[in-house]
Amino acid sequence: MSILNQLPEPALDAQREAELTSKIDHWLAHMTWRPDYPRWREGRIWQERQQHERLRLIDRYGGGLAGRRILDLGSGMGGTSVALALAGAHPLAFEYNRAYCEIIRLRAARYDADLPVMNGAGEHLPFADASFDLAIAWDVVEHVQNPAQLLAELARVLKPGGRVLLTVINRFAYRDPHYHLPLLNWMPRPLAEAIIARRGRSKGQSDFSDRQKLSEMHYYTMPGFRRLAAGYGFRVGDLREDRVRRGEGSATGLKGRARDALRRLGLARAAYLAYRTAIQGTYELLLVKVGETE
Repeated sequence: MSILNQLPEPALDAQREAELTSKIDHWLAHMTWRPDYPRWREGRIWQERQQHERLRLIDRYGGGLAGRRILDLGSGMGGTSVALALAGAHPLAFEYNRAYCEIIRLRAARYDADLPVMNGAGEHLPFADASFDLAIAWDVVEHVQNPAQLLAELARVLKPGGRVLLTVINRFAYRDPHYHLPLLNWMPRPLAEAIIARRGRSKGQSDFSDRQKLSEMHYYTMPGFRRLAAGYGFRVGDLREDRVRRGEGSATGLKGRARDALRRLGLARAAYLAYRTAIQGTYELLLVKVGETE
């Protein structure tokens, strides 16, 4: 997809860039243990330029970008919202963290982008019924206080035919996506949190401490989340499973050869479902209201 290749160059203002970088660094300081920290930090500072795959997914599964009214729920530091605005969509950045809202505004100012930013909780959306064509909620479900209320609100604010693209963390992920340690999700939560603290990866001394204990986050099995979503009128599709079904993928080396062999044997989908159950960290999902076509 060439959407991001067409984005305008930012108008760099030294004072604004220094302020934006300082505000972002404040929220990354507890993650310096990451082996890829310098590259990861640079990606956060220029997050709007790292959105190729997300915009491709929104374009493919959300029904196009141009002119679409999109709710970016839990917009974080605003990379996706800014990229959407620059690609011709009409996003609204809705974020719980007030400090992140200011980061989003500074990021949008790089391009003089018209991007509305609102602060609030996903369980209580201040919008009329049927306000949006599409909602996206990446890295949100695990952090809210009430995922069921979040789904109820998403169903309410979507127009007929609307969709939600979101991620959900696998309750039995082999490597936890937040703490980057293996087997945590196969252990009792108190033991897992003791290991997190011993390895120096606890976020208890950071500004995230109110919602970042492993036991306070919401992880699901795929059947469990499908049951929850069905209660609010959603059918759940797995975007990665769809790519396997289509025969898409770009893995190389041993992984790529194994994938190609499984395809030839007709076992690619079965292998993926086994991987999704006990290894995969994050589900990428499409939610569609029951009775509506994908």
